[in-house]
Amino acid sequence: MGTRNLTWQTLQPRECRWARMRQRPAIAWLTGLSGAGKSSVANAVDRALTEAGRSSMVLDGDNLRHGLNRDLGFTAEERIENIRRTAEAARLMAEAGLVVIVSLISPFRAERQTARAIAGDIPFLEVFIDTPLAICEARDPKGLYDRARAGKIPNFTGISAPYEIPNSPDLTLTTRDRSVMDTAQPLIAALLELSAG
Repeated sequence: MGTRNLTWQTLQPRECRWARMRQRPAIAWLTGLSGAGKSSVANAVDRALTEAGRSSMVLDGDNLRHGLNRDLGFTAEERIENIRRTAEAARLMAEAGLVVIVSLISPFRAERQTARAIAGDIPFLEVFIDTPLAICEARDPKGLYDRARAGKIPNFTGISAPYEIPNSPDLTLTTRDRSVMDTAQPLIAALLELSAG
C-alpha cells in the first residue's frame, strides 16, 4: 500500500524516554458492551495513576470517533479498522512512555488479538468489563439500547451485532453492585506494578 518508497526512521531508544519519566509503559485494553462501565473505569484508573505520579492517557472509543476515527461507521469492517487505528495510537503513546488505557467495545476476539500483536513487547492487558446485557440495557446511559431495539441503530453490539466474550482475559472486572473505584482497584494495582520504573 505505498510503503515501498518509505524508510523507517531510527529514533532515540525509547528506554531513554522511559528512564527520564521514571516509569515503564503498559496498555490496558478495556472491552465490554455499551454501558458496561468501560469509560467510568478507565477514567477512575487514569485519575488514580495520575495521583500516584504516573503519566497515563485514556483512549476512549466515543472520543476517538470525534477525531481520529470520525470517518468510520459501525459495520464489521469499520469496527476492525477502528480497533487497528486505536491499537496503533496506543502503541505510539506507550512507546513515548505512557500507561495507555483503551476503552473500546472491540467486539471481536480476533481484533483484540491483533491489538495485542500491535502492542508487541509493550505489556498488554485485555480487561473484560463483565456486565451482563440486561444490566447494560437497564443503565442505558446514552439511550442507545432503546433506539437499537426500535431498529433505529443498525449493527449495535449485543442487539443486532455480535459481541464475543474474551476466552481468557488478563483481568475480569465486574461492575454489578460495586462502586467504580472498587471495580477499578485490581486494574490500578496491576498497572502500578507494571509501570514501576
